[in-house]
Amino acid sequence: MKTVGEARIWLKEKLNPIFSAEELPEIQLLILQTITGLTQTQQHIFPENQLSEDQLSMLLLSVQKLETGMPVQYALGEADFFGLKFKVDPSVLIPRPETEELVAWVLEEKRSRARGKKIEKILDIGTGSGCIPIAVKKNWSEAAVAGLDISAEALHIAQKNALQNQVQVEFFQQDILSFLPVKEALYSIIISNPPYIVPSEKELMQANVLSFEPHLALFVPETDPLLFYRAVADFASSNLEKNGLLFFEINPKFQHELNELLQEKGFTEITAKTDFSGKVRMLKALKP
Repeated sequence: MKTVGEARIWLKEKLNPIFSAEELPEIQLLILQTITGLTQTQQHIFPENQLSEDQLSMLLLSVQKLETGMPVQYALGEADFFGLKFKVDPSVLIPRPETEELVAWVLEEKRSRARGKKIEKILDIGTGSGCIPIAVKKNWSEAAVAGLDISAEALHIAQKNALQNQVQVEFFQQDILSFLPVKEALYSIIISNPPYIVPSEKELMQANVLSFEPHLALFVPETDPLLFYRAVADFASSNLEKNGLLFFEINPKFQHELNELLQEKGFTEITAKTDFSGKVRMLKALKP
């Protein structure tokens, strides 16, 4: 196996037992595009292009990882999100399409706030790979954007992603469950996609998610599913400016309880938004 064309045939043979007939062409294309930089059209036009030794090594290693059940994004070390490329490994969640919709909802605020001269301060809590604040900053360059996470490993990936995507985002390590701000830092917008899956939902999840993605970023105690939402809401109630906004990605199962929690914390104008599959996946709330 020395050429792109030969690699395509080999990949099909190796991946056929792992992926469905519907998934296979897309995975095959993604692997070769990531490793060679060739688009789908270029792969078909230039099948005789030679693969370097490094490219061959990457190809073999990626397939070995996929054969263990590892998600393709981890196997390749890269994921697409909001038109950008992000480094990922098992210390961070793989960015999801639903979260792209959350970012798009946040960016709608840019139009309504652009008339003022004030620099908007935006914070993402539980930032992981940094996909949310980096995508926001890339599309709202005038804003001052930051992200926090408890995981040093995740923040290392996030910093790499900010550099790769050529944006300036401040990242800092902090446990939101014990966050006592040491100085006044009023934010215009706070965003969070916190852990929201209870252990009883594990049986509904894909095996490769359970085996490879960080449980710290996925799960909450069965007895307290709003644990992180409560902590973020408490932080936001004292660190959002007047008329500041709080954006959440949520578990639809707990929408009603989260609405009540936000009302108890003094938030108003609580708005729900469905994702592309029709599930209520996002909430927005105003601090009056």
